[in-house]
Amino acid sequence: MSESFKTVRKNHQPHDHVVSIGASGVKIGGGHFGIIAGPCAVESSQQIVELAKAVKAAGANILRGGVFKPRTSPYDFQGLQAAGLELLKTAKQLTGMPIITELTATNWLPLFTEVDVIQIGARNSQNYELLKAVGKTQIPVLLKRGLAGTIKELLMSAEYLLAGGNENVILCERGIRTYETTYTRNTLDLSAIPVLKKLTHLPIVVDPSHGTGRADLVAPMALAATAAGADGLMIEVHNNPAKALSDKEQCLTPAEFQTLMQQVMKIREALS
Repeated sequence: MSESFKTVRKNHQPHDHVVSIGASGVKIGGGHFGIIAGPCAVESSQQIVELAKAVKAAGANILRGGVFKPRTSPYDFQGLQAAGLELLKTAKQLTGMPIITELTATNWLPLFTEVDVIQIGARNSQNYELLKAVGKTQIPVLLKRGLAGTIKELLMSAEYLLAGGNENVILCERGIRTYETTYTRNTLDLSAIPVLKKLTHLPIVVDPSHGTGRADLVAPMALAATAAGADGLMIEVHNNPAKALSDKEQCLTPAEFQTLMQQVMKIREALS
């Protein structure tokens, strides 16, 4: 690997890195499997608390929920922002689940002291000033691959985080933009999993929700990602997908998520 990769490359740390999520006891990497689940966007107190309880009961160990929403259209729902973050923290207190949410700008960073994992979304995967700022924290980071980012570009973005002193980095394959736009939202690159396993010691999770953009494809791609060696999954779940304010086409219901978790467990048992 290029000398540009000083800290993410495998020979810098030959053993798989294990990222510990706050005081929760949840770990990702090195044989520890993370299940991140919840709505694309926090919409209300009742919604996020109900979903937190449901996904935890089904087997999730980290609660996701967007509060700062970078949307393609300025007229789409932009998230509840600081108020939504408070609702997410309330769900954390009631369920004991660690929380992950997306940071979109450095000025919001002071609000993230009680967030257990900071998500750097696909649109900010190469926002180097944001990466530098998050790299100075010790809060675990989930770094998504860019919309059309190469594997090298993903690793170089991770290098920014580690170079800043933050070693608690989780990579996320979430699909890339290709010429296929009719039948899937993105093209989920599952070959990235074994490639990254050879190149880096960092754990990698897969987001089949954004990777396909279709609820009916989430389960098969989640199972395939598990079989391919992913260290975890990130799944969008909503109690009423038809009325979701963001990404309703790709959300699973709690019942569908529970079924998927049972299938994932069988795959993991078969691989053990």
